[in-house]
Amino acid sequence: MCGRYELHTHPAAIALAFGLPAPPLMVPRYNIAPMQPVPVVRLSADGARECVDMRWGLVPRWAKDPSIGAKMINARAETVADKPSFRNAFRRHRCLIPADGFYEWRVTGSGKQPVHIGRKDGATFGFAGLFERWLAADGAVLDTCTILTTHANELLRPLHERMPVIVGAEHYARWLDAANAEVRDLLAPYPSEAMTWHAVSTRVNAVRNDDPALIAPVADDAEADDAPAEAAASKDPVQAQLL
Repeated sequence: MCGRYELHTHPAAIALAFGLPAPPLMVPRYNIAPMQPVPVVRLSADGARECVDMRWGLVPRWAKDPSIGAKMINARAETVADKPSFRNAFRRHRCLIPADGFYEWRVTGSGKQPVHIGRKDGATFGFAGLFERWLAADGAVLDTCTILTTHANELLRPLHERMPVIVGAEHYARWLDAANAEVRDLLAPYPSEAMTWHAVSTRVNAVRNDDPALIAPVADDAEADDAPAEAAASKDPVQAQLL
């Protein structure tokens, strides 16, 4: 699952990384949470790449209540092509969600330790995303998105059983092109050898905290082992889902 991430790279660098015609308007954010506006890269009507803000938490076109988006922040890669909530977006509305890193919560002997996960080279990357446009009865428009997840790679499996799908830069064009239906091979775990993680402050637990110190390394709790971690996680499934 992916329930929190960060993006602090300069807009000019984001434009270069994602092939945008101009730097997007954005500020550094270190604690992006569901139901907030997030930058999304997609193809415009004329086929050019554009970066627009959407609310994180997909609302299907047929939904009667947009609050359903709070339950749609992630889509499982294994079922996305068939699940009614996501299948239209998977065929027609694929996007990339830029990120510099994301957070998970490692269960240790003394509680849950947040960790920051990113590429080993520190580069910005793109989550595989989907988007939809929802129209209210009064004509109001709501654009929303979701992040695809897959099973975790070997590096991240001790932290969580799932991870967000990260699309390699060489595959951005194929993922964004709705005319290309053969993209399921891209829904695989990102290679372990290209990623790294480190423990960070528990301040990230509170969404109101949003500053560079959140991604700074802190001492990790080395007392954890797999057995107590799994036991603790099984006692708190609701919180685990929220995180």
